[in-house]
Amino acid sequence: MRDWFIMLGMERASGLLLHPTSLPGRFGIGELGKQVYEFIDFLAAAGQRLWQVLPLGPTGYGDSPYQCFSAFAGNPLLISLDTLVEEGALSPADVANAPPFPAQRVDYGPVIQFKFDRLRRSFDYFQRHAAPEDRAAFEAFCAANAGWLDDYALFMAIKEAHGGRVWSIWERDIARREPAALARCQAQLRREQRIWQYTQYQFFKQWRAVREYAHAHGIEIIGDIPIFVAYDSADAWANREQFYFDEDGAPTVIAGVPPDYFSPTGQRWGNPLYRWDVMQQHGFDWWIARCHSAFTLYDRVRIDHFRGFEAYWEVPADEPTAIKGRWVKAPGYELFRAIEQALRPADAPAGYRLPIIAEDLGVITPEVEALRDTFGFPGMRVLQFAFVADTKSAYLPHNYIRNCVAYSGTHDNNTTVGWFNSLDERTRKQVLSYTGTDGRQIHWALARLLMMSVADTIVLTMQDVLGLGEEARMNLPGRPDGNWQWRLLPGQLTDELAGRLREMAVAYGRFDESGPQ
Repeated sequence: MRDWFIMLGMERASGLLLHPTSLPGRFGIGELGKQVYEFIDFLAAAGQRLWQVLPLGPTGYGDSPYQCFSAFAGNPLLISLDTLVEEGALSPADVANAPPFPAQRVDYGPVIQFKFDRLRRSFDYFQRHAAPEDRAAFEAFCAANAGWLDDYALFMAIKEAHGGRVWSIWERDIARREPAALARCQAQLRREQRIWQYTQYQFFKQWRAVREYAHAHGIEIIGDIPIFVAYDSADAWANREQFYFDEDGAPTVIAGVPPDYFSPTGQRWGNPLYRWDVMQQHGFDWWIARCHSAFTLYDRVRIDHFRGFEAYWEVPADEPTAIKGRWVKAPGYELFRAIEQALRPADAPAGYRLPIIAEDLGVITPEVEALRDTFGFPGMRVLQFAFVADTKSAYLPHNYIRNCVAYSGTHDNNTTVGWFNSLDERTRKQVLSYTGTDGRQIHWALARLLMMSVADTIVLTMQDVLGLGEEARMNLPGRPDGNWQWRLLPGQLTDELAGRLREMAVAYGRFDESGPQ
């Protein structure tokens, strides 16, 4: 029986990073329909046993999966409209004349308008035609997830009624969640709340089917949790006492990182900071619930900005840059012990560890390493960061350890081909010398280095497997728009590509052809 907790670091495996929004499809964005099942079939044929995704939450500012309206909800844009039609939850006529969306990128504005209109139609269609067992399943879902779903649905309904404006400028009594104001909103916005609950019901129903299909084909899913939540989120609005907010709900301090070689003013992220003292007084119940929710979606979880659990950079909210910040200690040991105690199965074997991957990139202190290693979390190695002045870099494959997850690049990196083409002459020569190639298929040369390394787990981006250039980059940090748009084109997942990946996975002990297929 498969459960949430996987013993990391015990078995060599490889996989691909592809966010579901990047899948092909006729409705302008990847969905949890036919194309995702075809991608899982490709993974299995390619001897890959891992599929990594970005956060699956409902995206807010900049369409970023790291700025979501909820840390618990799923993204309604991923709901497959064709599946709704097949299951009798949407009329075929409603999807018969979809606009001609671009195939190579997500144009979020028109996609959001089209899909939410169809999801509302689906709700009405469901209300009129759903079988009694389907209605009962919807109500059971709402009851089982009421702890986060009720706040999320009300938050989104109120936000919609206020033209999408941030919660802190709603009427004061609503922003402060005064009981009379909440009761008034619930009465006035009952239908809208039910629609938002319905979209979550359909998302989780479809994702559960996808995950079961992945498991049946020997594929585990790696998910992603941002350490911080968005200010404009149901989490911040519904849990004000657990964040550093003033009486009006405005943040007094915010998250960021200090100045460094790459940014003389640091990075002012703007996310609200946790009142760790209050969270600890409540037994870290919000974080336990968040991790419990994540492990119902994923088999393993990558936690972004892991160093923030040891100490985080606190910036006064009225500062225009991150220069005038300070390091503040966080209760990482107490937090992860509480999560482990709450979520550890009663029959967990000796050597059990939480299935968490620590995103430990950047300048990491011995204290952060000690926190990571105490709980046995594998850290990350990104090959693009390896080529510096000497051969001692921890990111070079000959310096890897077993308990790590090695990547060709992440969602924030250029593609391997784009990166290689942008290198200065000295670094380019170092890369060619290290790989022993002429650079003409640099993406395969680096993939082979990762595959043959001692790292238990390696993950390649889909763009790197395809050998795509900078035009296929998923995200450019600091760019205000144009991110998260790249899409896979129909026909790019070929048998030849699967065969080449499978050959390497077998050759380097990451896939056993004699085992279950």
